[in-house]
Amino acid sequence: MITFSDGSFAPINDYLQRKKPTKIFFLVDENTHSSCLPVLLPELVTEVPYEILEISAGEEMKTLETTAQLWEILSEFGADRHSLLINLGGGVVSDLGGFIASTFKRGFPFINIPTSLLGMVDASIGGKTGVDLNFYKNLIGTFALPEQICLYPQFLKTLTYIELRSGFAEMLKHGIVASREHWNKLSSTGVLSVESIAPYIKDSADIKQSIVDQDFRETGIRKILNFGHTVGHAIESYFLKIGKPVPHGEAVAAGMICEAQLAREVCGLHSGEVTEIVTTIDRFYPRLSISEIPMATLIHTMQQDKKNIGSAINFSLPEAIGKCRYNVCADETAVVKALEYYISGR
Repeated sequence: MITFSDGSFAPINDYLQRKKPTKIFFLVDENTHSSCLPVLLPELVTEVPYEILEISAGEEMKTLETTAQLWEILSEFGADRHSLLINLGGGVVSDLGGFIASTFKRGFPFINIPTSLLGMVDASIGGKTGVDLNFYKNLIGTFALPEQICLYPQFLKTLTYIELRSGFAEMLKHGIVASREHWNKLSSTGVLSVESIAPYIKDSADIKQSIVDQDFRETGIRKILNFGHTVGHAIESYFLKIGKPVPHGEAVAAGMICEAQLAREVCGLHSGEVTEIVTTIDRFYPRLSISEIPMATLIHTMQQDKKNIGSAINFSLPEAIGKCRYNVCADETAVVKALEYYISGR
């Protein structure tokens, strides 16, 4: 259930009154600990004891090592299957916290309160949890639904412009794969700001939830949400491995440009729509410097993608803005051509 909070967080208080957890754990990073937790705690009406689990901010924390440390802390604090974990943070906190809650003692309840735009429109929705393995994105994970997802757009005011822009990439993706109308509204945005984006957050969240409702286990249509992510994750993994991480949304933006070009080659996406996608993304996102990355490295990483069957690389590619195909195989030559298209700056 997705709810929007006006600041009272009443749905969470209703849940606490109904379920009466034995203990509450808050998973935060150092940023949400200082900026968001002081907003949330005074609004909670409960006498249930709580503990705060803090991690450092960043994708680098989304590992099995961090997971094991948090499992041990939960054990030391006596967490049981009637405890509650509240994930207060962006995509990393949602992914990591959901994985921890879904695996500790074979699972206990959790609530997502996303504080980033990426979390609000993507990571907190759909029940995917996970951590990275050997710098491969989300290779280990579960499908586990949160008890609630509570969106509080005021938290977006704590974000930097780079963080806001990162989440906006997922919103653009929702338009490309599922709604021409949503894309038109987003692509006409002038200056990127909390105020200019806020009216469209619910639409993006609803688009994702609608797709997830049709295919929770990602055996079919849910795969369209991976547009931009096959190439994007490969780029993101490379920069993570060399110790120069890039924001998730910026890697996905790069991936969407590459995969739009690939869609022209293998799905017949009209050249005019490719230009429309690329021009819009280029307005908001500077091109990443990937020319020094060996093509073989990126291809190898794509071959590790969870969606693949055997050695073939599966893509989700638009055949028109607002309509997307999934399980589209592309050969290595076409993929390299798409990467070269991005590098060329066209």
